[in-house]
Amino acid sequence: MPSPRPAALDSATHARRAEQKPFDAILFSSFGGPDGQDDVIPFLRNVTRGRGIPDERLEEVAGHYRALGGRSPITAQNEAMIVALEQELAGRGIDLPIYFGNRNWAPYNAEAVRALHADGHRHALGLVTSAYSSYSSCRQYREDFGMVLEETGLVGEVSIDKVRVYFNHPGFLEPVVDGVGSALASLTAAGHDADRIAVLFSTHSVPNSMAEASGPEETRVEGSGGWYVEQHLAACRWVMEQLHDDVPELPQWQLVYQSRSGAPHIPWLEPDVNDVIEQLAAEEAADAVIVVPIGFVTDHVEVVWDLDTEAKETAAEKGLDFRRVATSGEDPRFIAALADLVQERLDAQFPRRIVTDFGGTPDVCGANCCVGRLCRPTTSAIDSAQDVERARAEAASAGAAS
Repeated sequence: MPSPRPAALDSATHARRAEQKPFDAILFSSFGGPDGQDDVIPFLRNVTRGRGIPDERLEEVAGHYRALGGRSPITAQNEAMIVALEQELAGRGIDLPIYFGNRNWAPYNAEAVRALHADGHRHALGLVTSAYSSYSSCRQYREDFGMVLEETGLVGEVSIDKVRVYFNHPGFLEPVVDGVGSALASLTAAGHDADRIAVLFSTHSVPNSMAEASGPEETRVEGSGGWYVEQHLAACRWVMEQLHDDVPELPQWQLVYQSRSGAPHIPWLEPDVNDVIEQLAAEEAADAVIVVPIGFVTDHVEVVWDLDTEAKETAAEKGLDFRRVATSGEDPRFIAALADLVQERLDAQFPRRIVTDFGGTPDVCGANCCVGRLCRPTTSAIDSAQDVERARAEAASAGAAS
């Protein structure tokens, strides 16, 4: 797979800064999850809206939620992070109320925006629970913010600016380093040699076309994994590099994917984590695996089911010892990282903490960054105003045609 077109790390592609605004609220936005068995299918309909997926196929994924009682752990996890973030911000003397909204389930982003507006706030800073660049992990949040402003009639009265992607913040990655180190220590204590342990960094698979479109237009290269893959690889390399002092002989590692949900004929990023575990066993290349959910912020359903259930079962069936590293989620260092992202936007002089060889990431996305199939209103990009006008024109044209 080729790499996306490189850009100088100090260029606007990586280092574009947003204008200073008098932010007076935080919109903490996440994916959302069902609260009970009756919510599962309606929730999955929201997630797949516009893709024409019948309920029979949704039931396949619904089984993962139903096995956990129909309630996703993501809402409670987000609420815990919000409480911790409020305390961290207060300790820094930052007095910004946090409003919680989701893309796919209650409380929705629209409810949160209406509430912050009713409370007199006009400039919200969007903080999302996704660390990387792609349509589903960044642009779709920006679109949701743009569409919410249209839906609520608050365009021009309320602004929502999304923070930069933060896969390269040490507060996100340092807990992962500790987790991998602890898993390695556990396996070596159990008698496994380092060269017989495989570290599998796992993230959500996306269609190849979505990966290729990740990142700004000027970096796009046909057939590449775009910024989505490059950012993950940079994060994985940094994590492994930090282990050198404590682990002289590092185990083998690779980036793998999970949670594919698309039609079989559409190419998605591979290899799948379960296929890799089976291959390692078949080739007798490892006796143990450490699975690291590097692409996720919290231990929600896709981590608990796809890794703690399916991947763990695959390893057991193939006779491989298994360890799963926790997500950064509620680690105090990650909460401090979220506070840093807020403080970056409040104070232009606040130092930006960035690691990995990918370099920095911009506050304001480039043209056609992580573009999707449809044109929708967006925020937080140099072409967001054009997106808004084009989406309005297309909606007006469709309305006139009908």
